[in-house]
Amino acid sequence: METNNDKKLTVVLGASPNPERYSNLAVNRLTAKGHPVVAIGKRAAAIGDTPVITEHPPLEKVDTVTMYLNPAAQKEYYDYILQLQPRRIIFNPGAENPELEDIAREHNIQPVEACTLVMLSTGQF
Repeated sequence: METNNDKKLTVVLGASPNPERYSNLAVNRLTAKGHPVVAIGKRAAAIGDTPVITEHPPLEKVDTVTMYLNPAAQKEYYDYILQLQPRRIIFNPGAENPELEDIAREHNIQPVEACTLVMLSTGQF
């Protein structure tokens, strides 16, 4: 039995190495709280010790996809997100996407319109 049951594998879509971006803060705060993170962005880079990758690797036991892409940029990730079969997708402010939210519901994935940073700071993550 794993001892990290409360640690949630999280895929950050739209991860940026720019420390002023919310996706960057989210990666840092998720890792600080011990959550394993896969950061996917437009360019290979790093956020602290977390590599930002451009590939879409197959992953298992993904709990959360947290979205930092605008709806138009999300389209290319629809199939990938469905392959990951996450428990939920967090649509951060500016990433709200009714089309993907409907698709998520059809695949038993919970869409959440919220801010990952607020959820982490209030213990709702």
